[in-house]
Amino acid sequence: MPAPTIVTPQQLARRIGLPDAPLLIDVRTAEDAAADPRFLPCAIRRSHSDVNGWAAGFTGRDAVIVCQKGLKLSQGVAAWLRHAGANAESLEGGFEGWRDAGLPLVSPAHVPARDAAGRTLWVTRARPKVDRIACPWLIRRFIDPGAVFLFVAPSEVAAVADRFGATPFDIEGVFWSHRGDGCTFDTMLDEFGLHTEPLDRLALIVRGADTARPDLAPEAAGLLAASLGLSRMHRDDLVQLDAGLALYDAFYRWARDATEETHNWPNPGKPA
Repeated sequence: MPAPTIVTPQQLARRIGLPDAPLLIDVRTAEDAAADPRFLPCAIRRSHSDVNGWAAGFTGRDAVIVCQKGLKLSQGVAAWLRHAGANAESLEGGFEGWRDAGLPLVSPAHVPARDAAGRTLWVTRARPKVDRIACPWLIRRFIDPGAVFLFVAPSEVAAVADRFGATPFDIEGVFWSHRGDGCTFDTMLDEFGLHTEPLDRLALIVRGADTARPDLAPEAAGLLAASLGLSRMHRDDLVQLDAGLALYDAFYRWARDATEETHNWPNPGKPA
């Protein structure tokens, strides 16, 4: 049984992708990170060598520290963060334990560069419905919790991307867009290396709702209806995004934990 300040890969995996997931801090050495540059979902890089200078920035935060094997570096950094007022744990077995358990690791090849505040910046068309909410949800929950999304007129997406250093998505002719029968959400799962059973199940629903193929999944029609309803409830795209994130949180938890559960009341076998 791990110590109270150590979390197992399986325990951490249950928390990743949720809105209250802990902050993940990757403190592997430069050599170890270069040997395998993939990272745990939403992890940020920091050096153990100057933790006394940055630990105070995480006061009051829940954090899990990841080094190569879950030993001296992560446990030392977690202890420093607890000293600074964070609720910090180290990952049992570290990066290697997570990797060997077959848990998701993000490919960094196409993760956009971060701005001075450490955030990725994305731009797409205004008035989002399905894909343009699903993709920000995926990015916020598995790539960068602080990601910034700009919603602009369709004709201005490319120019805004160029002038502001943002990454365009879900428009024609860019890297992050539909490919074949898939939608942009599918493309992101492919390129980030995030295929898991729950995310693949969710992707099928998103694809059905976004590409007028409700036959792909029984839930696709419901997602489309909810998405169209949200677009009419909110004039502000960022307010709609916040509401949509909660919707996708619910669909993800269903896809992960509740697909076998049914609801039937009153029981047809008993008198009402």
